Amino acid sequence: MKSNKIVEFGNPILRTKCKRLSNKEITSPETQKLIQNMKSLLITERNGIGLAAPQVGRNLAIAVIAIRPTAHRPNVKEFDLVVINPEISKTFNYRKQMWEGCLSSGQGGLFAKVPRYKKVELKYDDENGKTHKKIFEGLRAHVLQHEIDHINGILFMDRVKDPITYMTLKEYKKRIVKSTNRNPNSGIKYNHEP
Repeated sequence: MKSNKIVEFGNPILRTKCKRLSNKEITSPETQKLIQNMKSLLITERNGIGLAAPQVGRNLAIAVIAIRPTAHRPNVKEFDLVVINPEISKTFNYRKQMWEGCLSSGQGGLFAKVPRYKKVELKYDDENGKTHKKIFEGLRAHVLQHEIDHINGILFMDRVKDPITYMTLKEYKKRIVKSTNRNPNSGIKYNHEP
């Protein structure tokens, strides 16, 4: 099984609700290999911090998170997580508009502001089949909501409230990233890819 290519918008698998896995399926060599391939792919795709199985052409309820510091997110702590069969069991406060992109939006990339909860409670299985219930906040919560949407056949553009915020990766870097790097007190928050 090879999972070395990102599936892009327009592929029907990105609009399909994913199959949940049994404990036996989670611990199978095939699933374990898929998870390792997804982790490797996500680390090589330097612009991404989350990847769901449908993004590599697999209709399975699996997502991998790998948050790393970058030039425009220098203060984030490294964070790695595999979530299988994830369900948001509780949300807190209100949704806040944050910049978001997606590895499946193609080579040029696409960005827009997306409303996401700043804090969520998540029930999920890990790669060993153990069930967890934890609260995630900030960037971690934001990325998890994006990847759970992928597992449910929802793309970030389905959640955009203000279409005027759409921009390409080139414009995003020029207008948003550069302006924030020049003015670190600008109040702009980055919460997904580049």
